[in-house]
Amino acid sequence: MHKQDNTPLSLDYLLKPGFIYLSDKPISISTVLGSSVSVCLFDKKKRIGGMNHFQLPETTDRKNSTAIYGNVATLALIRMMISNGSKNKHLEAQIFGGAHNSALSHINVGTNNIRTARRILNNKKIRIVSEDVGGEIGRKIIFNTATCEIAVLKAKNLRQSDWYPYESDR
Repeated sequence: MHKQDNTPLSLDYLLKPGFIYLSDKPISISTVLGSSVSVCLFDKKKRIGGMNHFQLPETTDRKNSTAIYGNVATLALIRMMISNGSKNKHLEAQIFGGAHNSALSHINVGTNNIRTARRILNNKKIRIVSEDVGGEIGRKIIFNTATCEIAVLKAKNLRQSDWYPYESDR
């Protein structure tokens, strides 16, 4: 049961890399992103939402077809929403992450992750209503699946304690 105003009862569900979460009840989903990307989908008619968190842009290897890849994770999230009764025309998307720290890697995986998410959403004719992508610093995002409100907290150095349940040096 949730409150009358559709605010989530559960404070947080932590979405780890390579996973997808869809809830038909109001909840706040949080994740921490560096070069990885999250796509948040919201059904504005049913007032439900889901999120993925992928680390690499794409794979064509069916044996290695997991949600760690953007093409797999984004298409799977869309299919999950449709299976749950959503229609493409009622879906809207927000994209987050895709930072690049040149001190850690000369390959800019973040840009390729962003490009994959945009391409798939555009191909499926799902409108992207907001983005906070690129740059050089990480993000923690918190997605309220009942209202489609998303908080973005940016951090130059992500700590282990930025992951729920917020232990250690917080």
